[in-house]
Amino acid sequence: MGHPASAAHGAPRSSFGVLFLSAIGVVFGDIGTSPLYAMKEAFAGPHPLPVDELHVLGVLSLVFWTVLLVVSVKYVAIIMRADNEGEGSSFALLALLQKTLADNPRLSVLAGVLGVFAAALFYGDSAITPAISVLSAVEGLNVAAPDLAPWTVPIAIAILVALFAMQSKGSAALGGGFGLLMVLWFSVLAVLGVTNIGRAPEVLAALSPHHAIAFIAHDGWIGFLALGSVVLAVTGAEALYADMGHFGRLPIRLAWYLLVWPSLMLNYFGQGALLLSDPATAANPFFLLGPAWAALPLVGLATLATIIASQAVISGAFSVTRQAIQLGYLPRMKIIHTSEKEMGQIYVPLVNWALMLAVVALVLGFGNSTNLASAYGVAVTGTMLITTTLVALLAFHHWGWNGKMALAFFGLLLAVDLAYFLATATKITHGGWFPLAAGIVAFIIMTTWKTGRRLLQAKLRANAVPLEEFLAGIAGSGRVTRVPGTAVFLTTNPTGVPLALLHNLKHNHVLHEQVVIMTVKVTERPRVPVGERLVSQKLRDDVHRVTMHCGFMDDPDIPKALANARRSDLGFDYEPLRFSYFLTRETIVPSPEPGMARWREELFAFLMRSATTSADFFHLPLNRVVELGGHVEI
Repeated sequence: MGHPASAAHGAPRSSFGVLFLSAIGVVFGDIGTSPLYAMKEAFAGPHPLPVDELHVLGVLSLVFWTVLLVVSVKYVAIIMRADNEGEGSSFALLALLQKTLADNPRLSVLAGVLGVFAAALFYGDSAITPAISVLSAVEGLNVAAPDLAPWTVPIAIAILVALFAMQSKGSAALGGGFGLLMVLWFSVLAVLGVTNIGRAPEVLAALSPHHAIAFIAHDGWIGFLALGSVVLAVTGAEALYADMGHFGRLPIRLAWYLLVWPSLMLNYFGQGALLLSDPATAANPFFLLGPAWAALPLVGLATLATIIASQAVISGAFSVTRQAIQLGYLPRMKIIHTSEKEMGQIYVPLVNWALMLAVVALVLGFGNSTNLASAYGVAVTGTMLITTTLVALLAFHHWGWNGKMALAFFGLLLAVDLAYFLATATKITHGGWFPLAAGIVAFIIMTTWKTGRRLLQAKLRANAVPLEEFLAGIAGSGRVTRVPGTAVFLTTNPTGVPLALLHNLKHNHVLHEQVVIMTVKVTERPRVPVGERLVSQKLRDDVHRVTMHCGFMDDPDIPKALANARRSDLGFDYEPLRFSYFLTRETIVPSPEPGMARWREELFAFLMRSATTSADFFHLPLNRVVELGGHVEI
């Protein structure tokens, strides 16, 4: 009978004050730097609006009510309830939904496709956010030091390359003062806003939604296109949900309601007042909010704030990648833990350098933040639309929401998301194709890997020798030589004989005195307590079947899990120097058999060859690993 191996539980969580400050520094960097470009794009972008009372108050009203509805109500009040044991993100929501919809295959498949595509779109967003944020901050030099204006692109690239080069040191090395710096940033936003509202107090009338309605009614199609600029005010809202597992729901909510939201609104209204009092400031209203002497310090502070925003997005890309690998949507990659204390601090070299190349290419290709703004928004609004749909499914099927009020509420949220998505979709030919293309490529890779792994496992199971039958055969055979030590055979099929075991017996004609058939299973929980990770079953005195359960946020360290387990739980002693690990490395051979399209089989075979070895991924000691190969047709 199987039973869990016990061990100590993890370290206690940080204090509320630390979490509150850290949340300000990490979670709100993206949305907190939106004032750099949102209003500028509305009045000086590709479709500039006239700088008059109708349009300034209309845009401000749209910004205020959009942030209220999308961020304060939808994300902070509703979506943050959809946590998977405290974790957020598209994959956490997908794992939660697939448990909820287990008895509804059609909806489960729909949720799976939408959830994976939302995660795929995140990679496009991860490239654009650092590019537009840092570039828009450095463009403040056009105001503060016009002589340096031609150097904005080289300076932005230098900052971004340095940021990516520092990732291997860990986010802690980039400074523990992120929170304090962002508190300063939001305080400056508020002060600049308040001092400028005094120029034209009538701007506060934009709190009334009738100004937004009047603007859309008056401008029609141009007003609809302006939504593509307004939505820039809520880019980064998804981070509130995605980072929930790191900081907790309450610190994020309080930080938003007490500091971030008021500071942003004051700044946007301050920019509106500045535009009403001096329409010529539309070229860059943010950097013209302060006195002339403050322009250069403001550029410096804005650059630091955008570096922090970029760091949060890059770290988020690492985290999403690990979740995708654990849940079986991406091949294994090298993952480096950059902190001995914080499990969440990881570095994924392949993702880091791929993102850096994409970001540099975007800065060089688009040249300025206005052109980049055309590419921005499509991935953001697409992700928001999908997240709202998935949370609606969760509300109706898990939370028990029903009735006309619930339908009307989610209908309103979906209508708002759809309006913004359609408005940004008009930018697809002007750069919006990039995040969509990046998302489609990531989606194809994820679904191909998931489907290919399923076909591979089915083929291996179909050809596997039943373990009980094998054990009965060797029990009656006196020809098998037993050698000292313990052999651990890793396999995805715990009921069949691992190929590595068959090959070892066939070629070496030996069997170790202790044999462990080990399977690693990733659960739909974010984390599995250390004491519940290992389940051992004795098949014979000298053969054990061990299952290691990991959450999709856990580090699958096999030697560490075995070392943490007691002998009474495992049934055998863990003596590292007596353990040998046997792995099977399958070589995929595409075939005409039913499965995937030929090009997808070729892609899957390439991904299999490119994947990090099981030895590296499971932290096995390389001097105790034996790898045996085998060909499998799919």
